[in-house]
Amino acid sequence: MQFIVISALGSDRTGLVYDLTRVVLDCSGNIIDSRMSSFGSEFAMLLLVSGNWHTLAKLETELKKLSDSSGVTIGLRRTDQRPPRKDVVTYSVDVVCLDQPGIVHNLAGFFSARGIDIAELNTRSYAAAHTGAPMFSVQMVVHIPGKIHIAALREEFMDLCDQLNLDAILEPVKS
Repeated sequence: MQFIVISALGSDRTGLVYDLTRVVLDCSGNIIDSRMSSFGSEFAMLLLVSGNWHTLAKLETELKKLSDSSGVTIGLRRTDQRPPRKDVVTYSVDVVCLDQPGIVHNLAGFFSARGIDIAELNTRSYAAAHTGAPMFSVQMVVHIPGKIHIAALREEFMDLCDQLNLDAILEPVKS
Protein backbone atom coordinates (compact mmCIF):
# COMPACT_ATOMS: atom_id res chain seq x y z
CA MET A 1 0.00 0.00 0.00
CA GLN A 2 1.29 3.43 -0.96
CA PHE A 3 0.00 6.90 -0.13
CA ILE A 4 -0.31 10.26 -1.86
CA VAL A 5 -1.43 13.63 -0.51
CA ILE A 6 -3.56 15.66 -2.92
CA SER A 7 -4.17 19.38 -2.45
CA ALA A 8 -6.67 21.22 -4.62
CA LEU A 9 -7.49 24.93 -4.73
CA GLY A 10 -9.92 26.59 -7.06
CA SER A 11 -12.95 28.79 -7.47
CA ASP A 12 -15.79 27.41 -5.39
CA ARG A 13 -18.48 25.76 -7.49
CA THR A 14 -21.02 23.00 -7.17
CA GLY A 15 -19.60 19.66 -8.29
CA LEU A 16 -15.93 20.29 -7.50
CA VAL A 17 -15.80 17.63 -4.77
CA TYR A 18 -17.58 15.22 -7.10
CA ASP A 19 -15.09 15.87 -9.92
CA LEU A 20 -12.04 15.30 -7.70
CA THR A 21 -13.40 12.24 -5.93
CA ARG A 22 -14.53 10.75 -9.26
CA VAL A 23 -10.93 10.80 -10.48
CA VAL A 24 -9.78 9.13 -7.24
CA LEU A 25 -12.44 6.42 -7.60
CA ASP A 26 -11.82 5.91 -11.36
CA CYS A 27 -8.13 5.35 -10.59
CA SER A 28 -9.01 2.82 -7.84
CA GLY A 29 -7.76 5.08 -5.06
CA ASN A 30 -9.14 4.99 -1.53
CA ILE A 31 -9.61 8.24 0.44
CA ILE A 32 -8.11 7.64 3.90
CA ASP A 33 -8.46 11.17 5.28
CA SER A 34 -9.73 14.48 3.93
CA ARG A 35 -10.38 18.11 4.78
CA MET A 36 -12.49 20.36 2.59
CA SER A 37 -13.67 23.92 3.07
CA SER A 38 -14.65 27.14 1.34
CA PHE A 39 -12.49 30.21 1.94
CA GLY A 40 -14.15 33.31 0.54
CA SER A 41 -14.99 32.42 -3.05
CA GLU A 42 -12.27 29.74 -3.18
CA PHE A 43 -12.50 26.06 -2.29
CA ALA A 44 -9.64 24.07 -0.77
CA MET A 45 -9.32 20.32 -0.38
CA LEU A 46 -6.68 18.05 1.14
CA LEU A 47 -6.89 14.29 0.65
CA LEU A 48 -4.77 11.37 1.76
CA VAL A 49 -5.32 8.59 -0.77
CA SER A 50 -4.02 5.03 -0.70
CA GLY A 51 -3.44 2.61 -3.53
CA ASN A 52 -0.82 0.49 -5.23
CA TRP A 53 1.95 2.01 -7.36
CA HIS A 54 -0.22 1.81 -10.51
CA THR A 55 -3.10 3.67 -8.80
CA LEU A 56 -0.83 6.50 -7.69
CA ALA A 57 0.82 6.82 -11.10
CA LYS A 58 -2.58 6.94 -12.77
CA LEU A 59 -3.80 9.53 -10.24
CA GLU A 60 -0.83 11.76 -11.03
CA THR A 61 -1.70 11.66 -14.74
CA GLU A 62 -5.47 12.02 -14.41
CA LEU A 63 -5.36 14.81 -11.84
CA LYS A 64 -3.00 16.77 -14.11
CA LYS A 65 -5.65 16.47 -16.85
CA LEU A 66 -8.38 17.63 -14.45
CA SER A 67 -6.26 20.58 -13.37
CA ASP A 68 -5.62 21.63 -16.97
CA SER A 69 -9.29 21.35 -17.95
CA SER A 70 -10.88 22.87 -14.84
CA GLY A 71 -8.48 25.59 -13.71
CA VAL A 72 -8.18 23.96 -10.29
CA THR A 73 -4.63 24.06 -8.91
CA ILE A 74 -3.76 20.51 -7.84
CA GLY A 75 -0.62 19.49 -5.97
CA LEU A 76 0.50 15.92 -5.36
CA ARG A 77 3.04 14.52 -2.94
CA ARG A 78 3.79 10.89 -2.21
CA THR A 79 4.07 10.08 1.47
CA ASP A 80 4.31 7.26 3.99
CA GLN A 81 1.75 6.25 6.57
CA ARG A 82 2.45 8.01 9.85
CA PRO A 83 3.52 5.58 12.57
CA PRO A 84 1.28 5.48 15.65
CA ARG A 85 2.28 7.85 18.46
CA LYS A 86 2.94 5.89 21.65
CA ASP A 87 4.44 8.51 23.93
CA VAL A 88 1.68 11.14 23.81
CA VAL A 89 -1.71 11.97 25.28
CA THR A 90 -4.21 13.51 22.85
CA TYR A 91 -6.12 16.58 24.01
CA SER A 92 -8.64 18.90 22.39
CA VAL A 93 -8.44 22.67 22.70
CA ASP A 94 -11.49 24.88 22.17
CA VAL A 95 -11.12 28.66 22.23
CA VAL A 96 -13.73 31.39 21.71
CA CYS A 97 -13.03 35.11 21.88
CA LEU A 98 -13.56 38.49 20.33
CA ASP A 99 -11.71 38.48 17.02
CA GLN A 100 -8.25 40.00 17.27
CA PRO A 101 -4.98 39.60 15.37
CA GLY A 102 -2.48 37.00 16.58
CA ILE A 103 -4.74 34.44 18.26
CA VAL A 104 -3.57 31.43 16.24
CA HIS A 105 0.05 32.63 16.36
CA ASN A 106 -0.02 32.93 20.17
CA LEU A 107 -1.64 29.53 20.64
CA ALA A 108 0.80 27.88 18.21
CA GLY A 109 3.73 29.55 20.01
CA PHE A 110 2.51 28.30 23.39
CA PHE A 111 2.31 24.68 22.24
CA SER A 112 5.45 24.79 20.10
CA ALA A 113 7.58 26.15 22.96
CA ARG A 114 6.60 23.09 25.00
CA GLY A 115 7.24 20.51 22.26
CA ILE A 116 3.51 19.84 21.82
CA ASP A 117 2.45 18.76 18.33
CA ILE A 118 -0.63 20.41 16.81
CA ALA A 119 -2.31 17.57 14.91
CA GLU A 120 -5.40 19.49 13.75
CA LEU A 121 -6.38 23.14 13.67
CA ASN A 122 -9.66 24.71 12.57
CA THR A 123 -10.70 28.33 12.94
CA ARG A 124 -13.82 30.28 12.16
CA SER A 125 -14.85 33.93 12.28
CA TYR A 126 -18.50 34.77 12.89
CA ALA A 127 -20.80 37.47 14.27
CA ALA A 128 -22.05 37.07 17.86
CA ALA A 129 -25.73 36.11 17.99
CA HIS A 130 -27.28 39.11 19.71
CA THR A 131 -24.66 41.85 19.45
CA GLY A 132 -23.11 41.13 16.07
CA ALA A 133 -19.63 41.52 17.61
CA PRO A 134 -16.84 39.90 15.55
CA MET A 135 -16.03 36.54 17.18
CA PHE A 136 -13.33 33.95 16.54
CA SER A 137 -13.23 30.27 17.45
CA VAL A 138 -10.35 27.81 17.37
CA GLN A 139 -10.56 24.03 17.64
CA MET A 140 -7.32 22.09 17.94
CA VAL A 141 -6.19 18.56 18.58
CA VAL A 142 -2.77 18.42 20.23
CA HIS A 143 -0.45 15.55 21.13
CA ILE A 144 1.10 16.20 24.53
CA PRO A 145 4.29 14.25 25.32
CA GLY A 146 3.85 11.90 28.27
CA LYS A 147 6.66 13.60 30.20
CA ILE A 148 4.68 16.87 30.47
CA HIS A 149 2.77 17.38 33.72
CA ILE A 150 -0.81 18.01 32.56
CA ALA A 151 -1.96 20.01 35.60
CA ALA A 152 0.96 22.43 35.23
CA LEU A 153 0.37 22.69 31.48
CA ARG A 154 -3.32 23.41 32.03
CA GLU A 155 -2.46 26.16 34.54
CA GLU A 156 0.04 27.78 32.13
CA PHE A 157 -2.46 27.54 29.28
CA MET A 158 -5.25 29.14 31.33
CA ASP A 159 -2.85 31.94 32.38
CA LEU A 160 -2.11 32.62 28.70
CA CYS A 161 -5.83 32.61 27.90
CA ASP A 162 -6.51 35.06 30.74
CA GLN A 163 -3.76 37.39 29.43
CA LEU A 164 -5.21 37.28 25.89
CA ASN A 165 -8.87 37.38 27.03
CA LEU A 166 -9.67 33.97 25.52
CA ASP A 167 -12.38 31.64 26.79
CA ALA A 168 -10.80 28.18 26.49
CA ILE A 169 -11.12 24.50 27.34
CA LEU A 170 -8.25 21.98 27.35
CA GLU A 171 -9.52 18.42 27.81
CA PRO A 172 -8.55 14.86 26.89
CA VAL A 173 -9.94 13.45 23.65
CA LYS A 174 -12.36 10.69 24.49
CA SER A 175 -12.14 7.76 22.09
